[in-house]
Amino acid sequence: MSRIAQIFQNPLQFLYVLPAILIGLTVHEWAHAYAAYRLGDPTARNLGRMTLNPLAHVDIFGFLMLLLVGFGWAKPVPVNPRNFKNYRRDDIIVSLAGIFTNVVIAFLFSFVYVAGILKWGLGTNEAFMSIVGSIITINLALAIFNLIPIYPLDGSHVAESLLMAKIPRVFMFLRQYGQWILIALIIFGATSVVLGYLISAISGGFFSVAAWFVNLF
Repeated sequence: MSRIAQIFQNPLQFLYVLPAILIGLTVHEWAHAYAAYRLGDPTARNLGRMTLNPLAHVDIFGFLMLLLVGFGWAKPVPVNPRNFKNYRRDDIIVSLAGIFTNVVIAFLFSFVYVAGILKWGLGTNEAFMSIVGSIITINLALAIFNLIPIYPLDGSHVAESLLMAKIPRVFMFLRQYGQWILIALIIFGATSVVLGYLISAISGGFFSVAAWFVNLF
């Protein structure tokens, strides 16, 4: 059943997924801005993007796409790499900052999810399970998806910084056609299959760690 059908059949799903999308997109873009600032580039900070206010980061169309079809985006954080002391290193750090932050959020909320089931008696509470579960799933989805080394995703910056000198033609091709390749992968379901498998595996590991910790108390 598609996400759109689920929302129409159960309108509360909109409210359950909304916090997850806002948190995931906001912390991802804030992390890019903060990392860039700490590495010497104040561009995003000066433009008001180094904030946890979702309104500064949400792209309306990208937000609706993420809500309805599970694929979306936020407003890109502006970065001026000329302000970096070490371009390759700093570009990689800034690119990975959003991904790392999404993973941390998913990990932390795994403890909330497990504690809610094991300690707080919320295992049958639909709102709790859906909201917290969505926060974990969407943050992991954003992290994994952005690791794909295809323009304009964060993974492309990392790959270019590491390999551009060795295979420049490949990256010039990806810069020109990467977005179309990405759209094709999404349309044909290749990304959803891989994302589903990785999200399940990683969240399962997080839940195991969280269960072990929660059961200590």
